[in-house]
This record gives sequence, structure tokens and C-alpha cells, in this order.
Amino acid sequence: MPKQRITKDMVVDAAFALARKGGMEQVMVKQIADKLGCSVQPIYSYCKNMEGLRADVTARVCEFVQAYVMERLDEDDLFRSTGNAYVRLAKEEPQLFRIFILHRREGVSSLGELYESETNPEVAGFLADQMHISVQQAQALHLHLLIYTIGIGTIFSVTTPGIPAEEIFAQQEQAFDAFVRQVTESGEEKG
Repeated sequence: MPKQRITKDMVVDAAFALARKGGMEQVMVKQIADKLGCSVQPIYSYCKNMEGLRADVTARVCEFVQAYVMERLDEDDLFRSTGNAYVRLAKEEPQLFRIFILHRREGVSSLGELYESETNPEVAGFLADQMHISVQQAQALHLHLLIYTIGIGTIFSVTTPGIPAEEIFAQQEQAFDAFVRQVTESGEEKG
């Protein structure tokens, strides 16, 4: 019987599965080899170092998160459904959520740069049209909710036995209402 050929995709898939179950701490050569049923040699041949493999796993996590959120969007309420999707991700996939939230974001030295790197630029225009506010107000609202959702999702993903999802969603809705009020009132004062 010929030996199974181990590919880089197989290594990354196994590492992703380990990270999904137990966090990035579980992404170790021996565990990957055990999962693939091979020696550590093929793992080392594809991964010059663990930092590179972890970067590949992080990229896979980011792809997973993007697909997860896209599958849960409500076209009639894109904004709220996006925030809700991230909170659901924190509940259903806490390890992946932590990896996604905590991965290093190179070249970000301001909240504006974070906003640009983490959001779809079309969302601000969509929000401005939908809510009858300026694009700048929509960007401010979107940034507030990005920061809030990351924070509340992180709390949700690290609490045991866990805060009920309904409580998290209610809190998220209160924050949304407060941010909308703050953004629209500040726009009225300027106008």
C-alpha cells in the first residue's frame, strides 16, 4: 500500500481543526502529525517555522469568519445582522473568534486605519442612504459598533458558563440605539 502524500493544505487543514477545537495553543507539530497520522517530517517540510503555519491558520480563520458572517446577513437589516452574526460566532466558535479578534493587524496605528482595514467601504454609503445621515456620520456609527461588537463578543467568548445570547443581543441593541442617537444628534448640532 503506497504511503499517503501529505500536502500543505492537509497540514493547514489539520492545524485549523486543532485551533478550532482548542485554540492556537494546540497548533503544534506533534499534534498536527498525530491528526494526519504521519511523522513530524512532512509537517516540517511544509512549515519552515511555526509562525508561518500560524499565519496560514489565521488567514484560514479570517476566511471562515467572513463566510460565516456573509451566510447570516439579512439584506433588509445588514447592519444589525452583521453585529448579531459576530456575536453568534463568539458563542458557536469561541476559539476561532478569539483567534480572529486577537490576530496581529500590521500597519494599524489609529482607529481610522482599523476601520479601513476591518470594514467594507461600501457599508458607510449604504448606512448613510438607509438612515438618512451623512457618510461621515455613518462611518462614525459603524466604527462605534465595530469597537462595541468586538468588545462584547470577546466578553461573550470568554465567560463560563456563558452569558445568555438574548442578554448580549439586548445589550447590543441598546448600544446601537445610543450610538445612533449620539451620531444623529451631533450631526443636527453641526447642521
